[in-house]
Amino acid sequence: MAKYTFNKLIEEVLFKSPIPMSPNDIWEYALKNGQTDKLTSIGKTPQATISARIYGDIKYNENPVFKQISKRPALFGMSNKEYDAVESAETKQSDNDTLFDLGCEFDERDLHPLLVAFTRNNPHFMCYAKTIFHENSKKRQKGYNEWLHPDMVGVQFPHDEYDIATRGLLKSFSCNQLKIFSFELKIELNFRNVRQCYFQALSNSSWANEGYLVALKLEKDPEFMNEISRLNNAFGIGIILLDLENIEQSEIIFTSKSKDVLDWETLNRLVEDSPDFSEFVADISTRKSNPKYDELFSEEKLKQHILKKGLLLT
Repeated sequence: MAKYTFNKLIEEVLFKSPIPMSPNDIWEYALKNGQTDKLTSIGKTPQATISARIYGDIKYNENPVFKQISKRPALFGMSNKEYDAVESAETKQSDNDTLFDLGCEFDERDLHPLLVAFTRNNPHFMCYAKTIFHENSKKRQKGYNEWLHPDMVGVQFPHDEYDIATRGLLKSFSCNQLKIFSFELKIELNFRNVRQCYFQALSNSSWANEGYLVALKLEKDPEFMNEISRLNNAFGIGIILLDLENIEQSEIIFTSKSKDVLDWETLNRLVEDSPDFSEFVADISTRKSNPKYDELFSEEKLKQHILKKGLLLT
Protein backbone atom coordinates (compact mmCIF):
# COMPACT_ATOMS: atom_id res chain seq x y z
CA MET A 1 0.00 0.00 0.00
CA ALA A 2 1.38 3.40 -1.05
CA LYS A 3 2.48 5.74 1.71
CA TYR A 4 0.11 8.64 2.39
CA THR A 5 2.09 11.87 2.05
CA PHE A 6 1.60 15.56 2.79
CA ASN A 7 1.49 16.18 -0.96
CA LYS A 8 -1.40 13.74 -1.33
CA LEU A 9 -3.23 15.37 1.60
CA ILE A 10 -2.81 18.84 0.06
CA GLU A 11 -3.97 17.62 -3.33
CA GLU A 12 -7.10 15.98 -1.90
CA VAL A 13 -8.07 19.11 0.06
CA LEU A 14 -7.48 21.60 -2.77
CA PHE A 15 -9.24 19.33 -5.26
CA LYS A 16 -12.43 19.50 -3.15
CA SER A 17 -12.20 23.20 -2.30
CA PRO A 18 -13.97 25.71 -4.59
CA ILE A 19 -11.69 28.50 -3.30
CA PRO A 20 -7.92 28.90 -2.82
CA MET A 21 -6.67 28.11 0.68
CA SER A 22 -3.80 28.99 2.99
CA PRO A 23 -1.59 26.28 4.57
CA ASN A 24 -3.51 26.79 7.84
CA ASP A 25 -6.84 26.35 6.03
CA ILE A 26 -5.60 23.16 4.35
CA TRP A 27 -4.42 21.65 7.64
CA GLU A 28 -7.61 22.57 9.50
CA TYR A 29 -9.81 21.07 6.78
CA ALA A 30 -7.73 17.88 6.68
CA LEU A 31 -7.78 17.65 10.49
CA LYS A 32 -11.56 17.96 10.59
CA ASN A 33 -12.06 15.34 7.89
CA GLY A 34 -9.68 12.74 9.31
CA GLN A 35 -7.09 12.94 6.53
CA THR A 36 -4.32 13.76 9.01
CA ASP A 37 -4.80 10.34 10.62
CA LYS A 38 -3.43 8.73 7.46
CA LEU A 39 -0.04 10.43 7.82
CA THR A 40 2.71 8.29 9.31
CA SER A 41 4.50 11.35 10.69
CA ILE A 42 3.16 14.87 11.35
CA GLY A 43 5.84 16.85 13.19
CA LYS A 44 5.45 19.91 15.38
CA THR A 45 4.61 22.40 12.58
CA PRO A 46 2.45 20.65 9.97
CA GLN A 47 1.30 23.98 8.48
CA ALA A 48 4.93 24.84 7.75
CA THR A 49 5.39 21.41 6.17
CA ILE A 50 2.37 22.01 3.94
CA SER A 51 3.78 25.38 2.88
CA ALA A 52 7.17 23.84 2.11
CA ARG A 53 5.63 21.02 0.05
CA ILE A 54 3.59 23.47 -2.03
CA TYR A 55 6.48 25.85 -2.68
CA GLY A 56 8.74 22.91 -3.50
CA ASP A 57 6.24 21.57 -6.02
CA ILE A 58 5.85 24.97 -7.70
CA LYS A 59 9.60 25.68 -7.80
CA TYR A 60 11.09 22.35 -8.78
CA ASN A 61 8.44 20.48 -10.82
CA GLU A 62 8.23 21.09 -14.55
CA ASN A 63 4.46 20.51 -14.38
CA PRO A 64 3.53 21.55 -10.83
CA VAL A 65 0.37 20.22 -9.24
CA PHE A 66 -0.20 23.42 -7.26
CA LYS A 67 -0.11 27.14 -7.98
CA GLN A 68 -0.05 30.30 -5.88
CA ILE A 69 -3.17 32.43 -6.25
CA SER A 70 -2.13 35.40 -4.08
CA LYS A 71 0.87 36.48 -2.02
CA ARG A 72 -0.76 38.58 0.72
CA PRO A 73 -2.45 36.54 2.03
CA ALA A 74 -0.62 33.48 0.69
CA LEU A 75 -3.33 31.34 -0.92
CA PHE A 76 -2.89 28.27 -3.11
CA GLY A 77 -4.92 26.12 -5.45
CA MET A 78 -4.67 23.35 -8.03
CA SER A 79 -2.76 24.30 -11.17
CA ASN A 80 -5.49 22.82 -13.37
CA LYS A 81 -8.34 24.80 -11.75
CA GLU A 82 -9.49 28.37 -12.35
CA TYR A 83 -10.21 30.63 -9.37
CA ASP A 84 -11.78 34.02 -8.93
CA ALA A 85 -9.33 36.90 -8.42
CA VAL A 86 -8.30 37.35 -4.78
CA GLU A 87 -7.68 40.84 -3.45
CA SER A 88 -4.47 41.50 -1.52
CA ALA A 89 -4.53 42.15 2.21
CA GLU A 90 -3.37 45.71 1.53
CA THR A 91 -6.33 46.60 -0.70
CA LYS A 92 -9.00 44.24 0.59
CA GLN A 93 -11.89 45.97 2.35
CA SER A 94 -14.47 44.02 4.30
CA ASP A 95 -18.20 44.40 3.87
CA ASN A 96 -18.36 45.80 7.40
CA ASP A 97 -15.81 48.52 6.55
CA THR A 98 -17.89 49.58 3.57
CA LEU A 99 -20.97 49.83 5.75
CA PHE A 100 -19.12 51.77 8.42
CA ASP A 101 -18.12 54.29 5.74
CA LEU A 102 -21.84 54.80 5.16
CA GLY A 103 -22.32 55.68 8.80
CA CYS A 104 -23.42 52.30 10.13
CA GLU A 105 -22.28 51.21 13.57
CA PHE A 106 -23.17 47.54 13.60
CA ASP A 107 -21.52 44.22 13.01
CA GLU A 108 -22.67 40.70 12.18
CA ARG A 109 -23.61 39.90 15.77
CA ASP A 110 -26.22 42.65 15.65
CA LEU A 111 -28.05 40.42 13.16
CA HIS A 112 -28.40 37.63 15.71
CA PRO A 113 -31.66 38.87 17.32
CA LEU A 114 -33.22 39.00 13.85
CA LEU A 115 -32.29 35.38 13.16
CA VAL A 116 -33.56 34.35 16.62
CA ALA A 117 -36.94 35.96 15.88
CA PHE A 118 -37.17 34.37 12.44
CA THR A 119 -36.12 30.84 13.36
CA ARG A 120 -38.23 30.69 16.53
CA ASN A 121 -41.49 31.11 14.59
CA ASN A 122 -40.70 29.87 11.10
CA PRO A 123 -42.37 26.45 10.53
CA HIS A 124 -39.20 24.94 9.06
CA PHE A 125 -37.12 25.75 12.13
CA MET A 126 -39.27 26.38 15.25
CA CYS A 127 -35.96 26.34 17.09
CA TYR A 128 -34.21 27.85 20.10
CA ALA A 129 -31.04 29.64 18.99
CA LYS A 130 -27.82 30.51 20.79
CA THR A 131 -24.79 32.64 19.93
CA ILE A 132 -21.41 30.91 20.04
CA PHE A 133 -18.74 33.40 21.11
CA HIS A 134 -15.53 32.36 19.36
CA GLU A 135 -13.41 34.38 21.78
CA ASN A 136 -14.57 32.20 24.69
CA SER A 137 -13.12 29.04 23.16
CA LYS A 138 -9.90 27.46 24.35
CA LYS A 139 -6.79 29.12 23.01
CA ARG A 140 -4.96 26.71 20.76
CA GLN A 141 -2.33 26.78 18.04
CA LYS A 142 -3.14 29.43 15.45
CA GLY A 143 -5.45 28.01 12.80
CA TYR A 144 -6.53 25.00 14.88
CA ASN A 145 -10.06 26.29 15.49
CA GLU A 146 -10.39 28.35 12.32
CA TRP A 147 -13.70 27.69 10.56
CA LEU A 148 -14.76 25.32 13.34
CA HIS A 149 -17.28 27.37 15.33
CA PRO A 150 -20.55 28.54 13.77
CA ASP A 151 -21.86 32.01 14.66
CA MET A 152 -25.11 30.58 16.01
CA VAL A 153 -26.64 27.18 16.71
CA GLY A 154 -30.25 26.12 17.13
CA VAL A 155 -32.26 23.15 18.32
CA GLN A 156 -35.76 22.06 17.38
CA PHE A 157 -37.88 19.98 19.75
CA PRO A 158 -40.44 18.69 17.21
CA HIS A 159 -42.91 17.28 19.74
CA ASP A 160 -42.45 19.81 22.52
CA GLU A 161 -46.06 21.01 22.40
CA TYR A 162 -47.34 17.50 23.12
CA ASP A 163 -48.48 16.39 26.55
CA ILE A 164 -45.75 14.85 28.71
CA ALA A 165 -47.48 11.45 28.53
CA THR A 166 -47.49 11.56 24.73
CA ARG A 167 -43.82 12.58 24.68
CA GLY A 168 -43.06 9.63 26.96
CA LEU A 169 -44.75 7.27 24.50
CA LEU A 170 -42.86 8.80 21.57
CA LYS A 171 -39.61 8.32 23.46
CA SER A 172 -40.50 4.66 24.03
CA PHE A 173 -40.89 4.26 20.28
CA SER A 174 -37.64 6.23 19.64
CA CYS A 175 -39.66 8.85 17.77
CA ASN A 176 -38.56 11.87 19.78
CA GLN A 177 -36.13 13.16 17.17
CA LEU A 178 -34.29 16.45 17.71
CA LYS A 179 -32.93 18.58 14.90
CA ILE A 180 -29.82 20.75 15.34
CA PHE A 181 -28.96 23.71 13.11
CA SER A 182 -25.79 25.68 12.42
CA PHE A 183 -25.83 29.29 11.18
CA GLU A 184 -23.08 31.49 9.71
CA LEU A 185 -24.13 35.16 9.45
CA LYS A 186 -22.90 37.76 6.96
CA ILE A 187 -24.02 41.31 6.31
CA GLU A 188 -23.85 40.89 2.55
CA LEU A 189 -23.19 38.12 0.04
CA ASN A 190 -21.88 39.00 -3.41
CA PHE A 191 -19.66 37.58 -6.11
CA ARG A 192 -16.57 38.84 -4.31
CA ASN A 193 -17.13 36.97 -1.05
CA VAL A 194 -19.69 34.23 -1.63
CA ARG A 195 -17.33 31.29 -2.18
CA GLN A 196 -15.23 31.99 0.87
CA CYS A 197 -18.34 32.60 3.02
CA TYR A 198 -20.02 29.49 1.68
CA PHE A 199 -17.00 27.28 2.29
CA GLN A 200 -16.69 28.74 5.81
CA ALA A 201 -20.33 27.83 6.49
CA LEU A 202 -19.73 24.36 5.07
CA SER A 203 -16.76 23.83 7.38
CA ASN A 204 -18.58 25.21 10.44
CA SER A 205 -21.70 23.11 9.86
CA SER A 206 -20.34 19.63 9.22
CA TRP A 207 -21.55 18.38 12.62
CA ALA A 208 -25.19 19.59 12.36
CA ASN A 209 -28.36 18.22 10.77
CA GLU A 210 -28.68 21.39 8.68
CA GLY A 211 -26.30 24.28 7.97
CA TYR A 212 -27.23 27.76 6.75
CA LEU A 213 -25.50 30.88 5.47
CA VAL A 214 -27.56 33.90 6.56
CA ALA A 215 -27.33 37.37 4.99
CA LEU A 216 -28.92 40.77 5.30
CA LYS A 217 -28.28 41.54 1.62
CA LEU A 218 -27.82 39.44 -1.52
CA GLU A 219 -26.40 40.70 -4.78
CA LYS A 220 -29.28 41.14 -7.23
CA ASP A 221 -27.91 39.41 -10.28
CA PRO A 222 -29.26 36.30 -12.06
CA GLU A 223 -25.72 34.93 -12.48
CA PHE A 224 -25.09 35.33 -8.77
CA MET A 225 -28.29 33.42 -7.95
CA ASN A 226 -27.19 30.69 -10.33
CA GLU A 227 -23.85 30.53 -8.51
CA ILE A 228 -25.37 30.08 -5.05
CA SER A 229 -27.82 27.56 -6.51
CA ARG A 230 -24.87 25.60 -7.88
CA LEU A 231 -23.10 25.74 -4.52
CA ASN A 232 -26.25 24.56 -2.75
CA ASN A 233 -26.64 21.63 -5.14
CA ALA A 234 -23.01 20.66 -4.74
CA PHE A 235 -22.50 21.13 -0.99
CA GLY A 236 -25.95 21.42 0.60
CA ILE A 237 -25.60 24.59 2.71
CA GLY A 238 -28.84 26.59 2.73
CA ILE A 239 -29.24 30.35 2.24
CA ILE A 240 -31.46 32.66 4.32
CA LEU A 241 -32.18 36.30 3.42
CA LEU A 242 -33.27 38.40 6.40
CA ASP A 243 -36.05 40.98 5.96
CA LEU A 244 -35.67 44.08 8.16
CA GLU A 245 -39.14 45.39 7.38
CA ASN A 246 -40.90 42.21 8.44
CA ILE A 247 -38.69 39.56 10.03
CA GLU A 248 -41.34 36.87 9.57
CA GLN A 249 -41.11 37.49 5.81
CA SER A 250 -37.43 36.56 5.80
CA GLU A 251 -36.86 33.99 3.09
CA ILE A 252 -35.18 30.61 2.92
CA ILE A 253 -33.69 31.09 -0.55
CA PHE A 254 -32.27 27.55 -0.60
CA THR A 255 -33.03 24.85 1.94
CA SER A 256 -30.13 22.98 3.50
CA LYS A 257 -29.70 19.32 2.64
CA SER A 258 -30.59 17.59 5.89
CA LYS A 259 -28.34 14.92 7.40
CA ASP A 260 -29.86 12.21 9.59
CA VAL A 261 -26.56 11.32 11.27
CA LEU A 262 -24.62 13.89 13.28
CA ASP A 263 -20.84 14.21 13.12
CA TRP A 264 -20.33 13.21 16.77
CA GLU A 265 -16.55 13.56 16.71
CA THR A 266 -16.68 17.20 15.60
CA LEU A 267 -19.61 17.89 17.92
CA ASN A 268 -17.61 16.54 20.85
CA ARG A 269 -14.64 18.68 19.85
CA LEU A 270 -16.89 21.74 19.92
CA VAL A 271 -18.14 20.78 23.37
CA GLU A 272 -14.56 20.44 24.62
CA ASP A 273 -13.34 23.70 23.08
CA SER A 274 -16.33 26.03 23.43
CA PRO A 275 -18.06 26.72 26.78
CA ASP A 276 -20.97 28.29 24.87
CA PHE A 277 -21.47 25.18 22.76
CA SER A 278 -21.06 22.95 25.82
CA GLU A 279 -23.80 24.94 27.54
CA PHE A 280 -25.99 24.60 24.44
CA VAL A 281 -25.63 20.81 24.49
CA ALA A 282 -26.34 20.71 28.24
CA ASP A 283 -29.51 22.75 27.72
CA ILE A 284 -30.69 20.30 25.07
CA SER A 285 -30.16 17.44 27.50
CA THR A 286 -32.27 19.16 30.18
CA ARG A 287 -34.80 20.40 27.61
CA LYS A 288 -36.20 23.76 28.73
CA SER A 289 -35.81 23.44 32.51
CA ASN A 290 -32.96 25.97 32.64
CA PRO A 291 -32.43 27.28 29.13
CA LYS A 292 -29.67 29.71 28.21
CA TYR A 293 -30.70 30.39 24.64
CA ASP A 294 -30.58 33.88 23.10
CA GLU A 295 -33.41 36.17 24.09
CA LEU A 296 -36.43 36.31 21.81
CA PHE A 297 -37.05 40.05 21.39
CA SER A 298 -40.58 41.40 21.43
CA GLU A 299 -41.72 43.04 18.21
CA GLU A 300 -41.19 46.50 19.70
CA LYS A 301 -37.76 45.67 21.11
CA LEU A 302 -36.69 44.23 17.77
CA LYS A 303 -37.74 47.45 16.00
CA GLN A 304 -35.78 49.52 18.50
CA HIS A 305 -32.74 47.28 18.02
CA ILE A 306 -32.89 47.75 14.25
CA LEU A 307 -33.13 51.53 14.61
CA LYS A 308 -30.46 51.81 17.28
CA LYS A 309 -27.92 49.79 15.29
CA GLY A 310 -28.65 51.62 12.06
CA LEU A 311 -29.48 48.42 10.20
CA LEU A 312 -31.90 50.21 7.91
CA LEU A 313 -28.98 52.20 6.47
CA THR A 314 -28.03 49.13 4.48
